[in-house]
Amino acid sequence: MINKVGQIMLYVNNQDGAVNFWTEKVGFSVISDEDNGQGMRWIEIAPTKGAETSIILHNKEFVAKMSPELNLGTPSLMFFTENLDGLHNDLSSKNITVGEIVNMPSGRVFNFADNEENYFAVMEKK
Repeated sequence: MINKVGQIMLYVNNQDGAVNFWTEKVGFSVISDEDNGQGMRWIEIAPTKGAETSIILHNKEFVAKMSPELNLGTPSLMFFTENLDGLHNDLSSKNITVGEIVNMPSGRVFNFADNEENYFAVMEKK
């Protein structure tokens, strides 16, 4: 039911510095720069505007407060699915640690953990 690795979430101490690195030095483009109005800002960057997979730059300190269970020392993967509810139910029925479905400005999302407590996110993309 997962049909694509859509985003890689990178947790950084300085979002503007990271944007500068990826755009000025590596040649990526900023696809979007969003803020939920409650202090959470995320910047989507990619090698080109139409790239299949992008990197989301998150504020490491903010995410640590919001989700202390996440390992912020490594990037996280964001999978895409067309059937979020079905996948959520399927993973839940298999005795997997699965988070609640949350409505974000960019879509509905939930996370799940593997047997080593590595967390992965899934977003609905129809």
